[in-house]
Amino acid sequence: MSEKLRIDIVSDVVCPWCAIGYKRLEKAITELGFEDKVSIEWQPFELNPGMPPEGQDLTEHIAEKYGSTLEQQQASQQNMTEIGEELGFKFDYFEGMRMANTFDAHVLLEYAKDFGKQTQLKLRLMNSFFNERQDVSDRAVLKQALLDVGLNADEALAKLDNEEARYEVRNKQGQWKNMGVNSVPTIVFNMKSAVTGAQPVDTFKQVLTDLVG
Repeated sequence: MSEKLRIDIVSDVVCPWCAIGYKRLEKAITELGFEDKVSIEWQPFELNPGMPPEGQDLTEHIAEKYGSTLEQQQASQQNMTEIGEELGFKFDYFEGMRMANTFDAHVLLEYAKDFGKQTQLKLRLMNSFFNERQDVSDRAVLKQALLDVGLNADEALAKLDNEEARYEVRNKQGQWKNMGVNSVPTIVFNMKSAVTGAQPVDTFKQVLTDLVG
């Protein structure tokens, strides 16, 4: 195959399984030596499109949305923390942690795509949220993330007040939902086949081997 395998990852920056899913996919790509045979593009999905600007206490949010008890949440978070450690990704869950609105983050990820920095910014934002206790809806936090990956922060932040840029993200979200994507991560290969959830590394290896050859 001369053309690169296109991989679209539909995800949110505050989705723990999206972080785990990507790190497993990355591991599969690296172990197969396919780094030069694939191209990754991140697609917007808000787990909580109605999240208010001030966010919501995470424990309260998960209880409301999924009906999980505190004990269930703690067990799940411990499990994710252990999986993250194996993959080199740190989850730092803490009392008082808040879920954040992520729409602005998605606008900036669209901006970053034009400069080949989308994956770097995505991981930077995930790290900000999950292991640096940062509010990824805060413009100061977003600005620092942009600077950290070498993007023009002022130019990027101007997109947040640009109606066309905001519409583009809303439109893309709608397109993926219309294609049946209603949970994340959803990882789409060449717009033809997809897997959902944080699949094991071996599963990703099998898919990649079948498609890249």
